[in-house]
Amino acid sequence: MIKVVIIEDEAPAVRKLKRFLEELNEPITVVAELTTVEGAVAFFKNGKAVDIVFSDIELTDGNAFDIYKEVIPSCPIIFATAYNQFLMDAFESNGIAYLLKPFSFDRFEKAWQKFKLLYQSKPELNNSIIEKLGVLLGQPPAQRNYRTRFSINTATGTYFLETSDVVFFNAEEGVVFAIDHQGKNHLLTQATLKQIEEEVDPKLFFRINRAQLVHKTYVAGMERYNKNTLAIKLKTGGSSLITSQSTTSAFKDWVEK
Repeated sequence: MIKVVIIEDEAPAVRKLKRFLEELNEPITVVAELTTVEGAVAFFKNGKAVDIVFSDIELTDGNAFDIYKEVIPSCPIIFATAYNQFLMDAFESNGIAYLLKPFSFDRFEKAWQKFKLLYQSKPELNNSIIEKLGVLLGQPPAQRNYRTRFSINTATGTYFLETSDVVFFNAEEGVVFAIDHQGKNHLLTQATLKQIEEEVDPKLFFRINRAQLVHKTYVAGMERYNKNTLAIKLKTGGSSLITSQSTTSAFKDWVEK
């Protein structure tokens, strides 16, 4: 469940944001609706878990940047405001997008997909998102060691599969397989695809749907599958992999980088 905080002192604007969030058709919950600088500071000082903040700038009791001078949320912020003069300030305060009112659902969805690109492969702790946010904002990323091989257990012993040889990971009926460049399936000890996501480099692997995590090196191309999904063609041949509606836009951004 993606936890959202809305900082906005105009009721119609809150209703619009909540309506757009509902139209995304994703597992989202609004954990707080805040209308003042004072209330927002108190909320963030409590250290409650939040994944994304939608923030107006001019509030009843002051400027939203007064919030972020006192306490910086450990998550990205999408600013939604009627004023365009705060753009640079926004991107110095964990901002990843700037929606100028009145904005359309299309612009809102693009900002959301930018957030989802950061959210992909998110571990339980927020520090991974902040590392990715730093990269997005041009800050040098902290060094992290990602898995380079997997141990595959068999009845006769154990062998190793190099991560670089994995074309995609596939989860089905409670088990996870790695499919290599020769088309061979390897049964992994990891119980969930989420666990795999947290162990591999997000620059190289992307969760395209609930069941599959694809390796960028082996993506040969893509074509439209239906209105909101893509068919991913692999260099190794075989059946195409299909993105889900909620990942299509973020996948297109990711695969071109």
